[in-house]
Amino acid sequence: MARVKLEDVTKEYDDVVAVNNMNLDLEDGEFITLVGPSGCGKSTTLETVAGLTMPTSGNIYIGDNEVTNLPPKDRGIAMVFQNIALFPHMDVYDNISFGLRLRDYPKDEMDESVEKAAEIVELEGMLDRMPDEMSGGQRQRVAIARAIVREPDVFLMDEPLANLDAKLRVNMRTELQRLHKQLDTTIIYVTHNQAEAMTMSDRIAVINDGELQQIAPPLTCYNEPANRFVAGFIGSPSMNLVPAKVEDGDLQAEGYSLAYDTAAVEGLAAREEIEIGIRPEDIHLAQNKSEADDPSTPVEVQTDVLEPMGDEIFVYLKPVVSSSDSGMGSIEEREGLLMSVDPATDISEDQTVEIVFDRGRIHLFDMQTGDALSHGVVEGAAMGSESGESGAQADD
Repeated sequence: MARVKLEDVTKEYDDVVAVNNMNLDLEDGEFITLVGPSGCGKSTTLETVAGLTMPTSGNIYIGDNEVTNLPPKDRGIAMVFQNIALFPHMDVYDNISFGLRLRDYPKDEMDESVEKAAEIVELEGMLDRMPDEMSGGQRQRVAIARAIVREPDVFLMDEPLANLDAKLRVNMRTELQRLHKQLDTTIIYVTHNQAEAMTMSDRIAVINDGELQQIAPPLTCYNEPANRFVAGFIGSPSMNLVPAKVEDGDLQAEGYSLAYDTAAVEGLAAREEIEIGIRPEDIHLAQNKSEADDPSTPVEVQTDVLEPMGDEIFVYLKPVVSSSDSGMGSIEEREGLLMSVDPATDISEDQTVEIVFDRGRIHLFDMQTGDALSHGVVEGAAMGSESGESGAQADD
């Protein structure tokens, strides 16, 4: 295993910057996942580590060696791709041993390496099978075994589970975690699937438009997102993000009011616009407010669309605004919220309900830069309705 370091790595294609000033420092034996939407630069970053793509500028280190200009074969890496790319005319043994045969390994050493790799990925007894006689998961394990026999310092995996069906993808995800524990090797894994990123990684690196947004343990990115993009990308369904303004020391959103000690967040009182963020699972029906660690004052809303998911129901909410309100637009034009509730909850569409927010899990973001301003509402603040509920009611 080896440490991997990217130092100010940039990759440009004509007028397109695919990777912009990327800085990553991976510890020995760490499992790190590069995650982000399609086209964000995560695969290009991986390819610069592999040597398949030369960076426009910057330096790459594997172990104690700078490998920026070295060919892939001299970097001590092995790759597993989304396209499994097995040789269809070769059996499993020949596919796994292909790289070793190119290096003229002695037959007894090659046999030992192949058998050991096959045992690790649970392919014993299948070495004489052809690829078309195997399932998708088995073929993917062959590709992983082919990488294992090289005994690389670093494994590079580019969406290796993307072509598998949902159940098999979950099974393979578990197997990769076991593999990492067994081999104790540095792994850089690329995916747009945040479930894979959250469950397998020691740390995740969230990338957008070629730039690193945050690198941290999965739960840190989930609970303390560095900015609006991370908050919206990590978590399924996405975090609710509602535009708001600072008025008279409180935060005012369309349909909602957050009584807030703005002085507790440096510079907040001087900001004209911000965004309030809260995850669907941190919104609760008022009747179930005990589920929240620090419930707010109830807010009246109207249910819109319900999406039963089996283990939970997603409930889309619209703010309820009195007829005396002016200049706010119709309910349909307001920012709605998404709440998740227990599947046994008695709730229907077009129903007026009261909800509470878990104040300790409310996030604030700068409207212009998207940077996080705070995580968790300060003590004494409460989320109330536009009718004027104040922070003094927070302890109700």
